[in-house]
Amino acid sequence: MLKIVPDPPHSNPPPQSLEDTLVQANEHVLCALTVGHQSLLLQARSPGSLMMLTVMHELESVRTLVEYALAQVQHRDQPEMHPQH
Repeated sequence: MLKIVPDPPHSNPPPQSLEDTLVQANEHVLCALTVGHQSLLLQARSPGSLMMLTVMHELESVRTLVEYALAQVQHRDQPEMHPQH
């Protein structure tokens, strides 16, 4: 019997920074958006196309939030430049 559902990720992933996690999450969202876009192109008139548009809208919202969080992390990690008098 073929296994349809992949195994879940390892329970003890290697530690990574918050920035790396956000970058990886953003890549997953972009992949999901690409798949959704291609699905709409292939079946634009299907009954599920409205649902797919809704999902893509929600993914765009998630992408915006992830990018905002990533920008905050990157800004926080930058050393502040204090002008010398």
